[in-house]
Amino acid sequence: MAARLKGLLHPNQYGSLPGLSTYNACLTLTKDVKTLKRPRLKVFSPLLDRKAGFDNVDNNTLAHILREGGIPPYLVPGVWSFLGERNCTLIFQGAPGTRAPMNVGAPQGSPISPLLFLLYVAPLHFRILPGLMILYVDDFPLTVASLSYSGNICHLKMLFEGCEEKASSLGDSFSVAKTQLIHWSTPSQMHSPKCVSPIQIKGEVFHPSNSIEWLGYWFTPGLDPAAHFSRPLAGARRAFTLIRGLSPPGAGLGPYLCHRLATSLVAPILLYGADLFTPSVGMTTHLDTFLRKVPRWTTNCFSATPTGILSVKSCHPPVSLLITHQQRLAALRVVCSPPSVNPATVGIHPSFRSLSVYRTPDSSRAITRGRSSVYLPLHWKTPRPVHPTRNYLPVDAVAHRRIPFTLGLSRIPMINSHLIFPALTLPPKSLMDNT
Repeated sequence: MAARLKGLLHPNQYGSLPGLSTYNACLTLTKDVKTLKRPRLKVFSPLLDRKAGFDNVDNNTLAHILREGGIPPYLVPGVWSFLGERNCTLIFQGAPGTRAPMNVGAPQGSPISPLLFLLYVAPLHFRILPGLMILYVDDFPLTVASLSYSGNICHLKMLFEGCEEKASSLGDSFSVAKTQLIHWSTPSQMHSPKCVSPIQIKGEVFHPSNSIEWLGYWFTPGLDPAAHFSRPLAGARRAFTLIRGLSPPGAGLGPYLCHRLATSLVAPILLYGADLFTPSVGMTTHLDTFLRKVPRWTTNCFSATPTGILSVKSCHPPVSLLITHQQRLAALRVVCSPPSVNPATVGIHPSFRSLSVYRTPDSSRAITRGRSSVYLPLHWKTPRPVHPTRNYLPVDAVAHRRIPFTLGLSRIPMINSHLIFPALTLPPKSLMDNT
């Protein structure tokens, strides 16, 4: 709380913080990309990665950041002692066994080390207009937009030089070898000439990728969900092949344990990313075809048993119901989070009935004004059209998924309100209790 109040944590930092997850980070990325594509801008995202991460945290530099940020003086020496007064002993055959002092790096495994690392890398963040910079621990996805690909490339080089200069002031650098690049495109731009020109960064040449992986989510230039779900489907098939050998027909584990294995292992792998992406009809058929094999294995029924009976007997709902349920739960977590804590919530339409009126000051919604109805953001009170729903911003679609849970409520309840510092704007307790 003190770090948020003092402004030591940037609002777009997602990693290692309570109430935030990889879904929130990817939702913000896709929302900003789709918003910037509305006025037919060329949108480009490089994914940067810090080199060595926790091992490059300098305790003197961090202590200076804490003092300048207004952290109470009695806490700074404790942090300095935690990071500086440590010893390291190498243990291997023939090692001398002597202790060597360690004054650099944050000890991994400690619950306070991730927060100290976030405070250390907070100065690396800067504002991009039009665009966005998201931080997830040591990952730095940048999103830039302009009227041409050449403008994006020039802008990227300037941004990377700025990031490199700030990182060098902290005694740090970026791993150029792990950098990934992608040019986002709209359906109408898919048929136009694509930018395939390589980009040179610090002497290394990079080509735009057809797909990138970030935080377990797979993204393509057109944000095609099939490119993502093909990976979890392959992983679920491998996992199911392994556990199926534990219970062959007529032997092995009982139906209850088989059901527990399928629920806790196969389903989470198969549905990873379903909170953000909605599979097409064809991909849903592939997922459902695979998932039908699981209840036959758990119940040991014949292959001719009807699917409806299997779903009831094995307590395995169809994949379409599981995806809808997962998306609604994710939407509920977003709309009920405090906007001052969750960066994904601040992008919701200002008229949304939240207990907090705070919204992001650098939202890109303004660039969509004056466009045709296909490209206008979807108002949260507007009945969601049957098609084409994919043309609306992801965060607006999230606001519609919470309708089954919030019927009859005048205001949306707020969860994780304990993460808000009392000095910040908080609705009266009577209003929160009566909502």
